[in-house]
Amino acid sequence: MFKIRKHTIFPEEFPEAWASDWGEDEFGLWMAFTYKGVRQAFRWCEPGMFLMGSPLDEPERDDDELQHQVTLTQGFWIADTPVTQALWQAIMGDNPSQFKGDELPLENISWDDVQAFIAKMNGIKAELKLCLPTEAQWEYACRAGTAIPFSWGEQIDSSLVNFDGTLPYYNGRKSEYREKTVAVKELPCNDWGLHQMHGNVWEWCQDWYGEYSSQPVIDPQGPESGADRVLRGGSWFDNGRDCRSAGRGNDDPSYRDLIGFRLARGH
Repeated sequence: MFKIRKHTIFPEEFPEAWASDWGEDEFGLWMAFTYKGVRQAFRWCEPGMFLMGSPLDEPERDDDELQHQVTLTQGFWIADTPVTQALWQAIMGDNPSQFKGDELPLENISWDDVQAFIAKMNGIKAELKLCLPTEAQWEYACRAGTAIPFSWGEQIDSSLVNFDGTLPYYNGRKSEYREKTVAVKELPCNDWGLHQMHGNVWEWCQDWYGEYSSQPVIDPQGPESGADRVLRGGSWFDNGRDCRSAGRGNDDPSYRDLIGFRLARGH
């Protein structure tokens, strides 16, 4: 038997008109769209408050992870996986990825490329209201109610996360280094039904990169301007430290590398 997650704040419309299928399972509510035979599911994240960043005693933390209270006043839908190569190709007609495979995560794209994809997808089906998650939404979804380095606990290995297992986190045991991406649902999901928030590919977020506030914040959107956009999650070629829930990356929005993205839905 599984336990249905309780929903204290239900989305206003469920299901929405754009959904090809929908339901509720042990992880909560979900809806999906299907385009040219390619399906993408989204998970519902309730409004809530959490501590973003890392505590001072978290091993191997970075200085840009100042822990602070964040309140998200609105629930949101976030994709249960990074965007696959199949979905990108159905919309854009090409595939820039280094590692090829329909169910592998798209990579080798810039933040600017992502905006072109989102604009085209919303032009096809405006009611989707697709966007990138904010950095706060991303970390809230990644943590799935936890306040520890990883959504599964204090430690990871390659049975949970696709990373360089020969470089484990904080005295962890060594594990497999696959040296490539894996299918977006090949490894376990977190307690909110989200796959590969840790590892596989870095994921672009909507925000400009900058310092966190030291004060509690509500629905943060990041700095108003900047030089780099936020990256989250770590990747197949990174060490365990970079895959932590609080770990941050950043790069120029025109930069292309082994980076992917995860869709969210705006209001």
